[in-house]
Amino acid sequence: MTVHFIGAGPGAPDLITVRGRDLLARCPVCLYAGSLVPAALLDHCPPGARIVDTAPLSLDEIAAEFSRATAAGHDVARLHSGDLSIWSALGEQLRRLDRLGIPYTITPGVPSFAAAAAALGRELTLPEVAQSVVLTRTSGRASAMPEGESLAAFAATRATLAIHLSIHVLDQLVAELTPHYGADCPAAIVYRASWPEQRIVRGTLATIAALAREAPMERTALILVGAALAADDFRDSALYDPGYQRRFRGRGE
Repeated sequence: MTVHFIGAGPGAPDLITVRGRDLLARCPVCLYAGSLVPAALLDHCPPGARIVDTAPLSLDEIAAEFSRATAAGHDVARLHSGDLSIWSALGEQLRRLDRLGIPYTITPGVPSFAAAAAALGRELTLPEVAQSVVLTRTSGRASAMPEGESLAAFAATRATLAIHLSIHVLDQLVAELTPHYGADCPAAIVYRASWPEQRIVRGTLATIAALAREAPMERTALILVGAALAADDFRDSALYDPGYQRRFRGRGE
C-alpha cells in the first residue's frame, strides 16, 4: 500500500499531469482538499472509490485515513491543489507517514504562479529586466513568516514577485513595495487562474488597490509585481542568436 501525493494543478481539470490522472484512476481511496480542488477532478477516480474531503479534517484524522487504507491494503491518492512543493502542508504529512512506516510517492503539479503568468500572457523573466521570481506570502494564522523573509527584503532585489495568500492585505503590500519598485511599477492580480471564474486585474502599484476594490477577490488571488509584467523594450535572449554557439548549434554543422 502506498500514499500517492498528487499536485492537482491550479484549477482547470485538464491541467493535472498525465501521471497524476493515471494515479487517481487506479487508487481505491482518494483524499482531496475540497476547498481548493475542483470536484471535476474526482471524475478520474475509479467507480466505488472511497472519496474523503480533507477540508474539515485535522492532521490526526488525515493520518487515521492513511492507516485505515493501509490496513485494508489500499493505495491512496492524496490530491492537493497546485504543486506540492509550496504551502501544501506536505511536510507534516510525510513526517507522519515516515513514523507510521507507510511508503509514499510525490507527483508534482502545475503551480498557480505559472497558470497566472499564462493567463497574463507574460514571461516572468526577461533579459536584463528580471531573472528571478520570488514566490512568497505574508504572515497568516496558519503560518507566520520567518525573520528575514520580509517583503522589503525581497523587493530590494527588484525581482518579479509572486505573492500568494495576501489579497486581504493589498494596501499594506502596496505601501511596502512602492519605495523599492516605484509607484509606476506594473502589478497584476489573477483570481482563480485557469478556473471558469478566472479574473484578471492589471495596473500599477499606484492603481492596483483601487482597481481590486471594484471587484473584490478572495484568498485564491495571486498578486504579481515587477517590470517584466509590462516590459516590451527588452533585448532578445542570446539563446537563439545566430552568433551564439552551443552544443546543439554547431559551427556550420
